[in-house]
Amino acid sequence: MKLVSFSVGDGRVRPGFLKDDGTSVIDLGAAGYDDTLAVITAGASASAITNRASFPMSQVHLHAPLLNPPRVFAIGLNYRDHAIESGMAIPTTPVVFFKLATAIIGPGENIILPRNSTEPDYEAEFAFVIGKGGYRIPSSAWREHVYGYTIINDVSARDVQFATSQWSMSKSFPTFCPLGPAIVTADEISDPHQLAISLSIDGEVLQNSNTKELIFKIPELIEYLSSIAPLLPGDIVSTGTPYGVGLGRTPKRWLKPGETVTVTIEGLGSLTNPVVAE
Repeated sequence: MKLVSFSVGDGRVRPGFLKDDGTSVIDLGAAGYDDTLAVITAGASASAITNRASFPMSQVHLHAPLLNPPRVFAIGLNYRDHAIESGMAIPTTPVVFFKLATAIIGPGENIILPRNSTEPDYEAEFAFVIGKGGYRIPSSAWREHVYGYTIINDVSARDVQFATSQWSMSKSFPTFCPLGPAIVTADEISDPHQLAISLSIDGEVLQNSNTKELIFKIPELIEYLSSIAPLLPGDIVSTGTPYGVGLGRTPKRWLKPGETVTVTIEGLGSLTNPVVAE
């Protein structure tokens, strides 16, 4: 199933499951869930929902599928070709930073380029969402802890990023974490390490790769992260971006107002966001 956050005429954001035919959304708010974090924490499935109240898609506005994750972990330099284009060594240990939840926006919402950065960049990323939390989880048990998968655009202010050794602030401007359009439950993706991933701007494909190229895959990331910090239900882990970002191009290719960015991942759909100036 596809877990979403949505609103209708009253404007209240509520959790829902998209029906398989894509024509309507099952209202999980009517089933007693306050938000998608509550659904994930409960491990709820569509088959367990007895109240089948729903809204047709014509009445629905989709928001980011998880607006209040406990944390957004992000992994840097996790594709070999991206590490090379960034001029950095291929890591032997996962490079971890955070994106603040205040940066999250949903499909169709504007990426707002801040006045205090002149080098805004795009990064297509495949992300997984923790269902069952845990501490010191062995890599062999990774499937027990993944609720589902989603798309992130890890928008980055490169001038801010490289002004210091710490990356999180450069990744956390408001609107710098487009997320969605849904969290696809893990049972729908047989192998998350065989998914095509791409990013285009106004129809021009700038990134085109496959999650099989990840250096540290989901089992290793879960084991590493949980060896240091207990993972919590609703934690998002964005696994890194492939080759083709603006930083690695000659000349460098930064985001510009008036453009539209689309990230597409096989089995997860597409996430599209316009770009505007602050």
